[in-house]
Amino acid sequence: MRDRLNPLDIALCLAFFTRLPLPHLDFRGRTLADAIWAAPVAGLAVAIIASAAYALGVWLGLPSGPTAALALAAAMLATGCLHEDGLSDVADGFGGGSTRERKLEIMRDSRIGSYGTAALVISLLLRWSTLATLAGPAQVFAALFAAHCASRALPAALMHVLPPARADGLSASAGTISQETALLGAAIGAVSLLILGLGTALAALILLGLLVAGFAALCRRQIGGQTGDTAGALQQLGEIAVLLVASTTFI
Repeated sequence: MRDRLNPLDIALCLAFFTRLPLPHLDFRGRTLADAIWAAPVAGLAVAIIASAAYALGVWLGLPSGPTAALALAAAMLATGCLHEDGLSDVADGFGGGSTRERKLEIMRDSRIGSYGTAALVISLLLRWSTLATLAGPAQVFAALFAAHCASRALPAALMHVLPPARADGLSASAGTISQETALLGAAIGAVSLLILGLGTALAALILLGLLVAGFAALCRRQIGGQTGDTAGALQQLGEIAVLLVASTTFI
């Protein structure tokens, strides 16, 4: 267990999942598969940045709509739209491909199609609208903390239960994620939900469990496994799910 809790894993996840300026570090052979339990910690960093942008908007006296947009933009800048890219690729591939091979080909194409555009617009609208309905900076921080931390525990679960859909690419190169690593990340993500209150946390946890199971079944049927894009798409869906549940508590 001590090896699983290597502090270098937090730095590796920050370097991989964010665009924050970090010093050059020697990760001593640690891989993404080793470190992915710490992905929720990277989510905490993104939540803090987004919450700071929201607080700035409030300090400037902006209405709730533009203030929520600032928070969303800050989060996307902090991550380099890594997960949004996965969502759009999956939407284009699953929606536009007629065979497994064609779906994977479309997902690897850097161009965005109508399915991907629609998915991004819907994702942005849902996240923006939920943040805009929250009462103030404290509630927004709680919602962002829970959403960004918990949602980043989901890709590890997906990558543990499904094999890579292709022999190359991010998912295949990341390595095999052990059950222990996936469970550790899930536990950290689950604990982060408690900031919403016990009842809301339980509702969010059940919803996320159903989301992982349903999305894993969809990926298995569509492409026979998972890719880095599907991991990113699942994070986006999880983030939206937690924000929606949080909005029912804090409005």
